[in-house]
Amino acid sequence: QVQLVESGGGLVQSGGSLRLSCAASGFTLKYYQIGWFRQAPGKEREGVSCISSSDGRIYYADSVKGRFTFSRDDAKNSAFLQMNSLRPEDTAVYYCAVDREGWGPARRVGCLEEAAFGSWGQGTQVTVST
Repeated sequence: QVQLVESGGGLVQSGGSLRLSCAASGFTLKYYQIGWFRQAPGKEREGVSCISSSDGRIYYADSVKGRFTFSRDDAKNSAFLQMNSLRPEDTAVYYCAVDREGWGPARRVGCLEEAAFGSWGQGTQVTVST
C-alpha cells in the first residue's frame, strides 16, 4: 500500500524549532521528486521546500530560506524538514508530497508547484505562538 505519513508537528514558541518527518511506504522515496508544502487558514497551499527530479537540487521558498532545511534518509525511506527560527506566520498544516506520477516533468512545473505532485500525506499541524 502506497502511503506518506507526516509527523513531528506541534505547538512551539516563536524562535523555536521543529523537525517534520515524512515516512514513505509501498515505494522507494529516493527515486522521486519530493516536496514539502503548507496551508495556513484561509490561504492557498504553498510550496516550502523540495528536491527536484530534474536537477537533484533542493529549493526553498524565499520566506523560509536560511531557516528551513530539507533532508532525506534513504535507509529510513523518509524525508525531513528541519524548521528553525520559527515565526507565527509559519503556522500551517504541513504536507509532504511525492511525484510518483511524473507530473512535474510532464506539466513542466517546478517542484515548488502543487501541480507537480500527485501523492500527498495527510498533513501535520504546526502552530507557532508569539
